[in-house]
Amino acid sequence: MLGWMNPLESQARIEELTKRIESLRRENERLQRDNQRIEKENQRIEKEKNRLREERDRLKQELDLARRASKRQAAPFSKGEPKADPKRAGRKKGKAYGKKAHRPVPETVDEEVEVAGPPTSPCCDSTIDNVHIEDQYQAEIVRKTHVTRFRIHVGNCHKCGKRVQGRDPKQTSDAVGAAASQIGPEALSLAAMLNKQLGIPLGKTTTVLQQAFGLSLTPGGLSQALTRMAAQCEPTYQNLITQVRSAASVTMDESGWRVGGRLWWLWAAVSDDTTIYGILPGRGYKQAVQLLGEDFDAFLIHDGWSIYYQFLHAYHQSCNRHLINRCDLLLENATPATAVFPRNVKAILLKGLDLRDRYAQGQLSDHGLASVTGKLEAELIRLIDRDYRNDPNRKLAKHLCHEFPYLFTYLKCPGLEATNWRGEQAIRPAVVARKVWGGNRTPNGAHAQEILTSVFRTSRQRDCDVMSELSGLLRSPEPFVLDFSRPVRC
Repeated sequence: MLGWMNPLESQARIEELTKRIESLRRENERLQRDNQRIEKENQRIEKEKNRLREERDRLKQELDLARRASKRQAAPFSKGEPKADPKRAGRKKGKAYGKKAHRPVPETVDEEVEVAGPPTSPCCDSTIDNVHIEDQYQAEIVRKTHVTRFRIHVGNCHKCGKRVQGRDPKQTSDAVGAAASQIGPEALSLAAMLNKQLGIPLGKTTTVLQQAFGLSLTPGGLSQALTRMAAQCEPTYQNLITQVRSAASVTMDESGWRVGGRLWWLWAAVSDDTTIYGILPGRGYKQAVQLLGEDFDAFLIHDGWSIYYQFLHAYHQSCNRHLINRCDLLLENATPATAVFPRNVKAILLKGLDLRDRYAQGQLSDHGLASVTGKLEAELIRLIDRDYRNDPNRKLAKHLCHEFPYLFTYLKCPGLEATNWRGEQAIRPAVVARKVWGGNRTPNGAHAQEILTSVFRTSRQRDCDVMSELSGLLRSPEPFVLDFSRPVRC
């Protein structure tokens, strides 16, 4: 191409092309540098995206934990700022006051005191007319420690040399020597109630006994005495387990517990009039079976924890309140579009509870109840049988799909509870005790805890005088099953 050009033109053309090539080379180097810079920037942006994604997941997890913490039972502190316009404390006025009550007149009187009036009127020193007698009663605790010394006759069999000693019905043991000074059954029953039912620590329980009654006892000694009491209550505990297993409906719940600083689980199985606790090293079906048995075939009410569905012979009712609370949590941060699903689910569940109340009040027949229940189920099926883009809604729909057969059992079997409130109420006092003194130090202590707590909780459900029963048990040479039919003394 350059053959027909003269040398000067050819030289100029070559220089021009050389410059053009050099310019393209520099441009190429610049583009390569820009490309490397863009790649580094992309890598930086990708790292920042990953960091922000991890930060988002971490903050979301912390938010979920904070929300759950705010809903925990027995919260020891305020959950937020005081209300600007709180409701007036105390009883309401007028008809909303409620039932007015007063202390009943005691059935027995131990002492009578005649209270004579003044001989003349204090105001003007004149005589007193219309003199009559009004009764006033004062129930008082006599803080007097009663000490009994048993003069035990001890001897040996003439034939075999075996030691033989007498025993009075008031004694709680045959121990003598270093163990001859003991705490009586009434005092020990009171200590058991303070510790196991009211959740007062062992140290403070001994302080109550010392300052109120002059009984000197160490926390360690009290712990050993309660362990012995629990051993004598073992037949009663096994009998309560049998009663719960044969109940028409049982509510179960579980919560964390500490044994020797390690995480165990506190289980509660509650029927209408009986509660049993189990402190076990796990939260699975293996532990639940120890309370209910594998063949449990009655109604089982729970919070939807998956292990409960392994009771294949039971009729399940999933707690509606847990699902309503879950919908409320989703609605707190939901957008107008994502709020539609949880709001509709909550409305259906509330309709079910309202339907239950209307049937109980006689406003619905059996046929009407069955008909409306079917409509509620169909409405819920239409809601969950959709594809949801929002991840929380998708998880809720998946959970409802699994729980659907067990959501309205209480409507198909009127009289059954719709929530696991009985289990929550049984767990609450134990959770308070855990917050106060942290749990048990040994498995033996945990076993004593589950036995005595079951005895006291059941006695409260049946309104019986458990302290008198425990005192009789402690005096008995052989363990027996406690009788929960004796009413509490008024």
